[in-house]
Amino acid sequence: MLHDDEFYMKEALRWAAKGRGRTSPNPLVGAVVVADGAVVGKGCHEYVGGPHAEINALRDAADKARGAVLYVTLEPCNHFGRTPPCSQAVLQAGIARVVIGMEDPNRQVKGGGADYLRRHGVTVDAGILHNECRKLNQRFIKYATTGIPYVTLKAAMTLDGKIATRTGDARWVSNESSRRFAHRLRCELDAILVGIGTALCDDPMLTARLGKKTARQPIRIVLDAELRIPLDSQLVLTAREFPVWIACGPDAAESRMNRLHRKGVRTLRLPAKDGRIDLAALLEELGGEQITSLLVEGGAHVLGSFLEQHLADDFYFFYGPKILADPRGLPAFWGNAREMMSQAFSAYDIKVRRFGQDVMLTGRFREAIY
Repeated sequence: MLHDDEFYMKEALRWAAKGRGRTSPNPLVGAVVVADGAVVGKGCHEYVGGPHAEINALRDAADKARGAVLYVTLEPCNHFGRTPPCSQAVLQAGIARVVIGMEDPNRQVKGGGADYLRRHGVTVDAGILHNECRKLNQRFIKYATTGIPYVTLKAAMTLDGKIATRTGDARWVSNESSRRFAHRLRCELDAILVGIGTALCDDPMLTARLGKKTARQPIRIVLDAELRIPLDSQLVLTAREFPVWIACGPDAAESRMNRLHRKGVRTLRLPAKDGRIDLAALLEELGGEQITSLLVEGGAHVLGSFLEQHLADDFYFFYGPKILADPRGLPAFWGNAREMMSQAFSAYDIKVRRFGQDVMLTGRFREAIY
């Protein structure tokens, strides 16, 4: 039975992934209904505020759900939120057994759905492909357990680790396929962040551009202690269409702030540390705004600061087939001086993917998953 359970849970995981970029602040959840060894219903949580995965799978199964087995990647909810409790719907559908990948990490509802179903005579087994289910929802789990967003670092660099020439030219380090993947990543995460240096040098849009596909747009955040961002920058000019938040320091001019507000920009006045925005305070602020995930795109001082303060969770690094071979080229990270290799930051669970001649490395900055 365990082999069958893993097989059907993998199918539920496949369905869960279909909701990428549309469910935040909710998790990615997939479900399948199995009767007589066949999948008779399937579904995922498609968008925030919409029916949960269990509901969609039960509707798909219709009358075939009675006496069947429900496989779901996350414990069914047992509380009223944007939608009614899934545990009650499972019971009403006549499901005989529920197989759960992982329990709900939310302390307020943890274990509630499974306990409710057991008390009402449903057989419940939990922990099937537990790690796979947790890996799928790392961003949600961190936010649910800490209240701060999951932080992903992203950079494109040459083989010798340079993100731009000494003049700041970075077009293009990576190829079009790599950049297309990076835009998909942007639409999966809640917010994207750069420093004022990048904003001034590149005048970026920071939107997710996926051709004809309609992309979910991240909130665009700039670290700008003194509010130096130009009022005619692309970010400011498009602030009414796509949200822009500027994180500024305690001494930023009120008059400058008011001018940005009139353009549709939101400002976040935060404490400063050593003349820079306090990143830990920023993450606390973003968590309070239900920002569950943050993509940090640099430059070197910003990426290095998230590393030095141990605030980054994982990374996507793209390497183009170029060697700049210039000591004054801009490195991917600025950080503290280190004399021993043992002082280097460690990366874990490294995976490699190719986009033509580009190579992408992904991994975590901690050994264990959340």
